[in-house]
Amino acid sequence: MSDTNLSIPMTFPTNQKELKLLGWGQCDIILVSGDAFVDHPSFGIAVIARVLESKGFKVGIIPQPNWKDDLRDFKKLGTPRLFFGVSSGNMDSMVNHYTAHKRLRSDDAYTPAGKAGFRPDYALTIYGRILKDIFPETPVVIGGIEASLRRIVHYDYWSDQLKPSVLADSKADMMVYGMAEKAIVRLARQIQEGKAIQDIVDIPQTAWISSTIDSSTTSNHIVLQPYKSCLESKNVFSETFKIFEEESNKLIQQGFVQEQSASEFLIMNPPFPPPTEREMDEIYHLPFSRKPHPRYNSKDAIPAYDMIKDSVTIHRGCFGGCSFCALTVHQGKFISSRSEKSVLRELYQIAAMDGFKKHISDLGGPSANMYRMSGINMRLCHQCKRSSCIFPAICPNLNDNPKPLINLYENASNIQHIKKITIGSGIRYDIHINKKSKHFAAHTQYLEQLISRHVSGKLKVAPEHSETSVLQHMRKPGFDSFIEFKNLFDRINTKHGLKQILIPYFISSHPGCTLQDMRNLKKKLDRQRVFPDQVQDFMPTPMTLSSVIYYSGYDPYSKNKVFVERILNLKRQQKGVFFD
Repeated sequence: MSDTNLSIPMTFPTNQKELKLLGWGQCDIILVSGDAFVDHPSFGIAVIARVLESKGFKVGIIPQPNWKDDLRDFKKLGTPRLFFGVSSGNMDSMVNHYTAHKRLRSDDAYTPAGKAGFRPDYALTIYGRILKDIFPETPVVIGGIEASLRRIVHYDYWSDQLKPSVLADSKADMMVYGMAEKAIVRLARQIQEGKAIQDIVDIPQTAWISSTIDSSTTSNHIVLQPYKSCLESKNVFSETFKIFEEESNKLIQQGFVQEQSASEFLIMNPPFPPPTEREMDEIYHLPFSRKPHPRYNSKDAIPAYDMIKDSVTIHRGCFGGCSFCALTVHQGKFISSRSEKSVLRELYQIAAMDGFKKHISDLGGPSANMYRMSGINMRLCHQCKRSSCIFPAICPNLNDNPKPLINLYENASNIQHIKKITIGSGIRYDIHINKKSKHFAAHTQYLEQLISRHVSGKLKVAPEHSETSVLQHMRKPGFDSFIEFKNLFDRINTKHGLKQILIPYFISSHPGCTLQDMRNLKKKLDRQRVFPDQVQDFMPTPMTLSSVIYYSGYDPYSKNKVFVERILNLKRQQKGVFFD
């Protein structure tokens, strides 16, 4: 990269020149990321950097270091006083790099100009090993979505094998998993107080490798089947995943222990409770510049930034529980929402920024329409093992009132200099067509407001399939609910004189899906005059139920064998049904 142009304030140095401009002798913490650094709350590394900065720590950033040369990028900021924090970026590096057919992608949205090739495969493992080789005495802490998805023994589609925890593979000292602001701050404080990282064992949402385990550890943690046993039996691996998933679905959880090798035991503490409204507001009130780091001023645009720069996160978590989705593994199923006041404050800030085009591209989260929804009696959620609050049916303990979202949209639309607000995140439409809900009238009002005022011409939804047997494996609602929603969408458009279209997403070759199932899907869509251009071939993402079934051919919940299409040519044939 060329010398930094400091035309906008720079608070996170990326090289020695910037370090000196800030008057720092040394960073307390250095964060290494597979993404270009964008100081925006949609980028995980930026959130961690701002949270640590707010607690008084000096944070440096090494974005997209070159791992193929003499490794000078890893040394640019010297040795941190406390530790290195490492993330692959906003995506698992293998999902980022390869298609479902294992073809190398030609672009990378998290790099200037969308250029590919600026991060390694299995980035977390590569970065961790390099840092431990160069700085053997400095703690290395891994985190982010790649850490979350690979925290225990998992199936890796790209090597077609089971892999041990990424913590063991990367040689890092500790892992923070999930949305780990509280864990990383507590860790930084304990190291600053003089504790050796190998002695820090009491922080929730952290994991480490121990050469031994004792009875006190096993009595307070769930002991999962070891890596060796999972390798020897696909059913053992599948059942192990079920134990892990059901415990992780609870609001109050136990930790886990899993043997990775004869001398390596993964010990994982249970997570912190989901962030409160106040904690969410504190995070999103931090002084993000909402721009790429000044080092990119003379570089081409970063596509991922252009997509989200005028978007606002209103909540975290998703209770949809889709079998193939990795976001719940990382963020959890419980919704943590910001206050309306906090969201409006951020919108006012965006509206006042130079270059703002009067269009907010999203008010959303993993799913756009779960804002402020939670259990009515939270005690019932403490030990609830369900992966989804809305599948196979909507839980009677779910407060599904959309009124807070309706009010948020209305008040946000009244902000001066904001001409249009559209919802770019997908929505779970099945929440809003449930006639048994006591909030059904409000749901109807929400859909009318959304479709008539907050769609950019296209609304993304994800029915995923039409066949009941496939939808059951996906944990998705029946196809009739999509047809009902489509008809409602069409009626609202006609009422308001609009010509908007639905963009439905479908998945081919998901476990349980046959070629005939895809042909049936096409016939049903043809009858509805739905002609999708968004058909994605199934990609097994680590730590999802779908990836476990793909690998094992076995559903650990039903105990039944499941048909899985693994032959690439036949996978292409399933997807090709729509394009013949």
